[in-house]
Amino acid sequence: MSGLLSLLDDVATIAKVAAASVDDVMGQAAKAGAKAAGAVIDDAAVTPKYVHGFEAARELPIVWRIARGSLRNKLFFLLPAALVLSALAPWAITPLLMLGGGYLCFEGAEKVAHRLFPAAHEKVAPEPVPDDPLHLEEEKVAGAIKTDFILSAEIMTIALANIPESSFAMEAATLAAVAVGITALVYGGVAVIVKADDVGLHMASRGQLGLTRALGRGIVRGMPGFLTALSVIGTAAMLWVGGAIIIHGLEELGLGWPGHLIHDVALAAAHAVPAAGAAVEWAARAAMDGIFGLALGLVLIPLGTKLIAPVWARLTGGGAPAH
Repeated sequence: MSGLLSLLDDVATIAKVAAASVDDVMGQAAKAGAKAAGAVIDDAAVTPKYVHGFEAARELPIVWRIARGSLRNKLFFLLPAALVLSALAPWAITPLLMLGGGYLCFEGAEKVAHRLFPAAHEKVAPEPVPDDPLHLEEEKVAGAIKTDFILSAEIMTIALANIPESSFAMEAATLAAVAVGITALVYGGVAVIVKADDVGLHMASRGQLGLTRALGRGIVRGMPGFLTALSVIGTAAMLWVGGAIIIHGLEELGLGWPGHLIHDVALAAAHAVPAAGAAVEWAARAAMDGIFGLALGLVLIPLGTKLIAPVWARLTGGGAPAH
């Protein structure tokens, strides 16, 4: 009997350790994933356009196919690459992170430029649309997965940089949790977004109560504004996160004055409004990071459009990454 009790006690101890490890992984994954907010919001804002124009019955299957491709990107390609990078070349994490931050700044600034100067960014001729819906779906899914690879690389690199120093197994488990969690969050949200119109129409036309029908009409009318707001929030988040990554990277490389200047100005703003000091400091810092990201992105636009986009087109056999 004493041997059985001892065995049960050992099992209970192992279970407690395992539960604590799971909690640690989930906690680290949540913190690391939160740092990738800009890329996550951009992913959610970009993806719905890939199902635009398809029959309602094909929308969720297309989102599911893109989600599977996104998870494959993260788990089979980016996670092993991140672990190898962490083990063999940790010095390269900061430069790669800055490269991803620069891409966020470029993409965010390009969205701002498109909004402010739409005529200057109009295409000369529309891209040909294949007559075969299946062929079009294959093209759209492939294009979405290519774009997702870039966004997923940013997310995984940002997550890797924000994982506290730990064992190989803990890093792998945390990155895997980030990959699965963010993919579920993004594409679950996308599925809700793309079906919201259909749900609203169903409620408006078949609802038993007047309140249900009114709510359905409100959903249908509100979706265009919601998508616009999501795009604006995504752009602001890209500029903020991208700018912050570059500034932090400069500090890591020994150029700390931009970060120190932003810190001092944000602190002065917080002291000016002591009743909401913490909120004012955060808002001031985020605004200055975003302004820095916008300025850098505007500088990068000619480089991205004249050099990087053609090189990308040659490497992938298609167009530049979709924005």
